[in-house]
Amino acid sequence: MENASFHHFEDDGRIPNNPTLPVIIYTGAFNKNPGEIESIFNRNNWTNSWTDGVFDYHHYHSVTHEVLGVKSGSAKIQLGGEAGQTFDVEIGDVLVLPAGTGHKRLSASNDFQVVGAYPNGAEPDLKTGEQEERPGVLEAILDAPLPEKDPVFGEEGPVMNNWS
Repeated sequence: MENASFHHFEDDGRIPNNPTLPVIIYTGAFNKNPGEIESIFNRNNWTNSWTDGVFDYHHYHSVTHEVLGVKSGSAKIQLGGEAGQTFDVEIGDVLVLPAGTGHKRLSASNDFQVVGAYPNGAEPDLKTGEQEERPGVLEAILDAPLPEKDPVFGEEGPVMNNWS
């Protein structure tokens, strides 16, 4: 997919990020059909879905990967923790976050909403980078099961080609 970009973030001592899997951003994947984000995620077995915003503090999930599809509005999202990178996302964009990837909303339009989901309907944990979370989260991140399908493209796509 020509509109996919790949980003790797190092462990900053607080936010572990993922040592092996890159974040994948699909720019404009659903800009013509944002209403179909949830159904396509679910069809590709990224379930336990929800629609809301993104927390305004650094957090991550250690036991599962997460996909976020921008259903409406726009936002500045920081990935990778304090030393990470800021991304401008808008309606139709998709962020595939491997377990351990820090994410935080820096600002957003009033109508900003994302659809979130997890491979195989996994139940996410919520970690904020506290020292007592380690070293347990580091092993959990590596043990997070790989998805069976790309959340957008199913059997094909960047997740299947780049996460193994």
